[in-house]
Amino acid sequence: MTDTSAPPLSEATSSQDQKQTARKPLGLSWSTWIALAAVILAGYLLYRTLSGYSYGEIVASVTSVPGARLAGSVVFMAASYLTLTLFDYLGLRYAGHRLPWRKAALTSFTALSLGHSIGFAGISSGAIRYRFYARWGLSVEDVTKLVLFSGLTVSIGLMTLGGSALLARPGGAADLTGLDTVLVRAAGAGLLLLVASYVVASAFVRRPITVRKWEFRLPGLQLALAQVGVGALNFALVAACLHQAVAGFAEVPYVAVATAYVTANTAALLAHVPGGLGVIEATVLHMIPGEGVIGAVLIFRFVYFLLPLPIGAASLVVSEFLVRLR
Repeated sequence: MTDTSAPPLSEATSSQDQKQTARKPLGLSWSTWIALAAVILAGYLLYRTLSGYSYGEIVASVTSVPGARLAGSVVFMAASYLTLTLFDYLGLRYAGHRLPWRKAALTSFTALSLGHSIGFAGISSGAIRYRFYARWGLSVEDVTKLVLFSGLTVSIGLMTLGGSALLARPGGAADLTGLDTVLVRAAGAGLLLLVASYVVASAFVRRPITVRKWEFRLPGLQLALAQVGVGALNFALVAACLHQAVAGFAEVPYVAVATAYVTANTAALLAHVPGGLGVIEATVLHMIPGEGVIGAVLIFRFVYFLLPLPIGAASLVVSEFLVRLR
């Protein structure tokens, strides 16, 4: 005997699906909350940074820099963020995934444009990265490997460029740090030796490193060499962006700015200072003591940190909106 009062199974299932679909937009996952928090924090950081200066100071600083220098700073900033997309692209290869570069570029820019200002970039950008990469099939372990690989690329790039700069201009680094030039040269040689040892180990060591249930391996010779190249290139481009800002107020050689920047940046990298607070100031004070300090710092922070920040926030909001529509 058939119960005619009950709806057919297909209709009941369809009704349940519609109810679930109607409820879906109301539920927010933990990663969505993290994304929303990142956008809100980005807005707060933008406000906090700009509120430290008067409108007159901002306008006077920007308008006092030659247009060519300002444009050059923007170009080097864009080139740096473009280079940073290769960190993710190579990291995906290390994690065993071959996503198209455009997906790595979108994720990298969104995560780092926010992470650079939020601070603790490995954690803050890692949460945003997971939000993107999880949609394309990456697990928590995969994203963890990618974030660690990118962080290692940053360190290797800093050691490569820093070691070269310390050997090329030991006097400038000695003035900035107060160390003897012999110690500065030894530090530079030591940094380059560490990089060389890492590359050699990547070519020959195949034993995995086990952390709890996860296994991590050295990337292999080709990926290790790519890390050295793109890591050093990124820091060279950031230093070039800063150099353009400094050169708007004083004639300073690029090598001098790069040496001071990578020397000061080592301390900020170890301390996880948000946006390099104190690094830029120390570098610029060493280069151009006087009234030009405020202008050079403002120009660099505006171009490298504040200009990408709202773009990255908008990218995150749009991507979340498009995902919710699916």
